[in-house]
Amino acid sequence: MRMHRSPFALVLALALIAACGGDTSKPAAQPATEPQQAGGPADAFIERIAAHCGQAFEGRIVASEPADPNDPFVGQRLVMHVRECSDDELMIPFHVGEDRSRTWIITRTDSGLRLKHDHRHEDGTDDVLTMYGGDTTTPGTERRQEFPVDDFSKNLFERENRQVSMTNVWAMEIEPKQTFVYELARPGRLFRVAFDLTTPVEAPPAPWGH
Repeated sequence: MRMHRSPFALVLALALIAACGGDTSKPAAQPATEPQQAGGPADAFIERIAAHCGQAFEGRIVASEPADPNDPFVGQRLVMHVRECSDDELMIPFHVGEDRSRTWIITRTDSGLRLKHDHRHEDGTDDVLTMYGGDTTTPGTERRQEFPVDDFSKNLFERENRQVSMTNVWAMEIEPKQTFVYELARPGRLFRVAFDLTTPVEAPPAPWGH
């Protein structure tokens, strides 16, 4: 036997649904990476480095696997210079002997930190491989932050036939007034340079293009 609802019953049912917030639409998608609150590991990490603003430090290679006899870093004086600092960005030139082409740029983002490698020629123009890097995907710690390769960098490496770099993960570590470490890792490759923060050295000239 077929049942018929009265108009009053239908009105009552609709009113109950509205009162209970009966919205059947799907919830909005959540961002893949949650914003980090101020004062978290990212801010503490930046503050640790910024405490050395204006200072330069000499470093040495502590890991290079596999060893490469043609490695341009071997036998060169390695100096990092915490040259420019703001609340949201650090610019750290990395000098390899007389080569002043490299600057690390660490930027605060809504979800963590971003590392970019600014590479220039001696006349200040951009190198074909420049501004590659990545964003943090985990909170990290005040001591260590990791930067997996981003899509911009993958496209750049693909275009410039540098597929070997498609799985790069860069990392930085700092123990205040002790050691700063720059690291590049990927399957089959590990490169680490450690800088002695206990003994500042004379600041080098400005990096190329700055």
